[in-house]
This record gives sequence, C-alpha cells and structure tokens, in this order.
Amino acid sequence: MGQEIGKLALVTGASSGIGLELARLAAKDGYDLLIAADETDIHDAAEKLRSEGAKVVSVVVDLSDEEGVDELFVEVGKSGREVDLLFANAGRGLGHGFLDQDDAEWLRVIDTNIVGTLLLLKKVGQQMRDRGEGRILITGSIAGFMPGAFQAVYNGTKAFIDSFSFALREELRDTGVTVTCLMPGATDTRFFERAGLLDTKIGQDEKDDPRDVAEAGYQALMAGDGAVVSGWKNKIKSSLANVTPAETLAKQHRKMAEPGSGQQQ
Repeated sequence: MGQEIGKLALVTGASSGIGLELARLAAKDGYDLLIAADETDIHDAAEKLRSEGAKVVSVVVDLSDEEGVDELFVEVGKSGREVDLLFANAGRGLGHGFLDQDDAEWLRVIDTNIVGTLLLLKKVGQQMRDRGEGRILITGSIAGFMPGAFQAVYNGTKAFIDSFSFALREELRDTGVTVTCLMPGATDTRFFERAGLLDTKIGQDEKDDPRDVAEAGYQALMAGDGAVVSGWKNKIKSSLANVTPAETLAKQHRKMAEPGSGQQQ
C-alpha cells in the first residue's frame, strides 16, 4: 500500500505573524501545508514548522497579479491534491497621506489585497465548489469599518475585502463550501514596520498577540462561522464604528495614523 495522502492547507502571507500562526494550527490538526509569501523568509518559516512536526512546502511568490497566483496554483497541482483549507491572508499596508504616497506602492497595496486575493479565491473556490467541500478564511480587518485617514488605500481595500467575503459566503451557501472573514485590529506583526507606521500612535500602541488572533480565526473557520472580530476591544470598536459618522471616524483615525502622532502627548 502507498503512503496515505493527507489533506492540504494553503496559507498565504505565512512567513510570520497571523499567517504563520494559522499554519501552525492547521498542522496541529493534521493538515499538510503549502505556505507562500513574497519574501525568502517564507523558507525560514517552513523550517520552523518542520521542526514542530509539520509537513510543509514553501514557495516565494508575488501574489499581486495573475502570474503569481498561477505560479502558486502550479505548486498546488504538484501536490497531487486540491486545497481543503484556504487561508487567504496575504496583505500589504501603507501609511502617510495619499497624495504623498508613491503610485507604485499604493497600486501594489490594491493589487495584493484585492486583485491577487480574488484571483486566488476564484481558482481555489471553483475547485471546492465542484467537489462540494472546503473551508476558506479571508483575513479582513476592523480597518474596513472606518475611513483610514493616512491609511486611506489600505482601509479601503479592507472595506472591500470585508464586504466581499460576506457576499461570497452567501453565493456559496448550500454548496458545502464555507467562507469566514477574520477581522483583527492592530496586531503585533511586521505590518507596521513594512507600512511605514512606526512613528504613529497606532504603530506604537500595545497590540494583540498574533497567536490569539489566529486562534479566533481558526476556531471560527472550523465552526463554519461567517465572521469573527478578534479581541473584545476590537469588538467594541467595530460596533461603535457602525453608529459613528464617517467624518468623525476619519478624524479619529487621523489621531492614530498621522505621521509623527506617536510622539504627540
């Protein structure tokens, strides 16, 4: 008899932070892993996971366009399996005022957070629907509930993703495929460094543990829930955002994300 082939979990943005913790949780439940990121440190993450007993394939791939998504899908094909769990976690942030941002940088945020994510969701989602089973976790954000002054493009992309996840979930109702949206708040990852937000209030404030965020998302995914806001403080923020005027939310966000706000008393 040949070796039994295990179920496959695909995790994007898995080199560190929430993505790495989601991969750990899937491996603990017996899933083999295909993990991806756009930097070579994804291979370091794979070694960590292997040392913990996981079966892992890692790939460096740019998920901001169709070519990168196709490249990742080739790796799925090489596994001889289809994806059982999809963690669409790859994302990119960007601070500073929109008019001061480099065009290539804000376009890359849109392409990574929206275009690449949707291309991957369509490819994997079609296979899941065809066989009548599968689970998808999309990493949105509570940032999608508020106009993000000095993070305008990023918050806009998360508003899109939060909304899209609920729409896709409804379209896949009764197909055997579930869609769950994980909506964290500020989390202790490399996001703020990469987004140029270290000198801001939100960049310097205390943040949530990525392990806790991942655990909340994973539990919601396996329960088939539609969404989860991780952390009680974030639940309060998201609830208040639903009843607060957008102009007020934008002013509040400015105090958190304006460059230099971390030094203000």
